[in-house]
Amino acid sequence: MLVMRLLLIAILLGFPLLEAVVLVRLSQTLGWWVLAWVVLSACAGMALIKEARFALVAQLAAGLADGQFSITALTHSARTVLAGLLLIFPGVVSDLIAITLLLLPGPRVAGEAVTRRDPGGAIIEGEFRRSR
Repeated sequence: MLVMRLLLIAILLGFPLLEAVVLVRLSQTLGWWVLAWVVLSACAGMALIKEARFALVAQLAAGLADGQFSITALTHSARTVLAGLLLIFPGVVSDLIAITLLLLPGPRVAGEAVTRRDPGGAIIEGEFRRSR
C-alpha cells in the first residue's frame, strides 16, 4: 500500500517535471514556435471537449430513441474529454499522449456491431399461447 502511494506521488510530481524539461529543451532548439504549439494545442483541447459534449448528447439521444443505451458512446466521449484535457495541459508529452488516445481505435461491444434493424425479419408478430 505504501509502495503504491509512493509510486502515485512520483508520477504526479514527475510528469510536470518531465513536461517542463521537454518544453525548455524544445524552446532552446525551436524558439517561439513552442509557445505557438502550446497555445494552439490548448485551443484544440477546448474545442475537443466542447465537441465531445455535443456528440455525447446526440449519440445518447439517438440510442435512447431506438430503445438502447450505448456504453460505447460514453467511453468514446470520456476518451475524447481526457484527450482534450491533456491537450490543454501545457507540454509536448501530454500532447503526444492525447494524440495517441485520439488515434487508437476504441473497443467495440459485440451487441452494438450491427446498428441497423432488419425490417424484413427482425420482428415476428403473432399471438402466444402456452400449451401443456
